[in-house]
Amino acid sequence: MKILQLGKFYPVKGGVEKVMYDLMVGLAQRGVRCDMLCASAEEGLPSVVEADASDALGGSAALKGSAMEGAAALDASPLEGKAKVYICKTWTKKAGTMLAPSMIWRLRKLLRQEKYDIVHLHHPDPMAALSLFCSCYKGYVVLHWHSDILKQKKLLKLYRPLQRWIINRADKIVGTSPVYLKNSNDLTSKDLLKSMVLPIGVRQQPSAATASFAPTPKSGSLPAPLQGYEDKKIVFSLGRLVPYKGYEYLVDAAAYLPDNYVVIIGGGGPLKDKLNEKIEAAGLQDKVKLIGFVPDEDLPSYFENCDVFCLSSVQKTEAFAIVQIEAFSHGLPVVSCDIEGSGVPWVNKNKVSGRVVSPRDPKALAEGIEAICEDEKIHQLYAQGAYERYLSLFRYETMIDNCLSIYNSILS
Repeated sequence: MKILQLGKFYPVKGGVEKVMYDLMVGLAQRGVRCDMLCASAEEGLPSVVEADASDALGGSAALKGSAMEGAAALDASPLEGKAKVYICKTWTKKAGTMLAPSMIWRLRKLLRQEKYDIVHLHHPDPMAALSLFCSCYKGYVVLHWHSDILKQKKLLKLYRPLQRWIINRADKIVGTSPVYLKNSNDLTSKDLLKSMVLPIGVRQQPSAATASFAPTPKSGSLPAPLQGYEDKKIVFSLGRLVPYKGYEYLVDAAAYLPDNYVVIIGGGGPLKDKLNEKIEAAGLQDKVKLIGFVPDEDLPSYFENCDVFCLSSVQKTEAFAIVQIEAFSHGLPVVSCDIEGSGVPWVNKNKVSGRVVSPRDPKALAEGIEAICEDEKIHQLYAQGAYERYLSLFRYETMIDNCLSIYNSILS
C-alpha cells in the first residue's frame, strides 16, 4: 500500500496540516509507505524531507537543516515504511490559499514515479484540488472534508466547480465528525452515501492522567504564568486571537465569575491589543491574563494544573477543535459553545465531558465554568467522562486504525 497525503502547508501550524502529518507518521510506523505533498511560503526549506522515528510528535516536529527533528520522541519505534515530505515553494498567498504552481508538475511527477494506490486530499485546499485535477491521476481518491469554505465567499464562487469535481471524483469522503458532514453546506445526500467519520486522535502525553482525577495541589512547579494562582480556580483557554474564537465573550464572562477565579488565555493573533484594551476598560486585569504563545512541550503542565478548559469559539469555522481532545487526554473538563453545524459540541458531550452552552453569551460561559468548578463531585465526574471519551474516540492509535480500515475497504 502506497499513500500520498496532499494539501495544506508546512511547517505544521494548524489543525489540518497536523492531521496530515500525524497520518503520515502513524501509517509509516505501521509499515505503510506514506508521503506528504504540501506548499510552504517559508524560505530556505529543502524540497524533500525524510521523516524518521524522532518525528513521532503528533505534528509538532520542526525543520532543522535538511531533516526534521522533534524536541523529544514520544514513540521510539522505527518507521517501518518510508515517509517523505515533498515541499513546493509558494509563489504567493491569497485569501488563505497557497498559490504554488510547482505543485501541479510536482504531483504529476510523483504519481508517475511512485504509483501511489491512494491520494488522500485534505479539503479545503484549492491548490491541491487543482493539482490533482491537472494530474490526470486514475487511482483511488480519499477526500478528507475538514471544513466548508466559510469565510472566502468570492473564492468559493470561483472554486465551486472544481470543488464539485473533487467531491464527485472521490471514492470516499471522510469527516472529523458526523455532525459536520451532515450539516455541510456543500455535501449533498448523495455525497454522504460514500462518506465515513474519521475522528481526529492525539497522542497521550507521558504525564497525562491515568485513572484518578482527584485535584492535585498546585505548587511552585507551575508554569510561570500560573504561579501565584495556587489558591484560585484557573480557567485555561488556548488558540489564535481571531474573531471566530469568541475571546471577547470569555473576557466578559470573567466579570460574572467570583473573585477566586482567574482566566488564562494562551496564544497570539491580531486581536491581542483589542482584547487587552477590553480587559483594561472592564477593570479585569487581575482576572484575565493574555500570556501569549505556549510551547507544545509546556501544554501538559497547563492542562494538569488548571481546573477547566474553556473553548469560547462561536462560528462554524471551528469545525472540531483538537485542543478539546488534548484537554480530555489529561482528564480536564471542557466548557464549549453549541455552534450550529459544527462538530465542537459533538466532541465535548454535554454533562459527560463538560458543559455545552449558548454561543456569544458571557453569562452562560460563566455559569458553565462554575457548574464544573464549584462542585468537586461534578468536577470529578466530568474529568472521568472527558478521559473516557478520549480513550473511546480520540486516541491517536484509534485514528490510525480507522484510517487503515478505510484504505483497506477501498483497495479490497
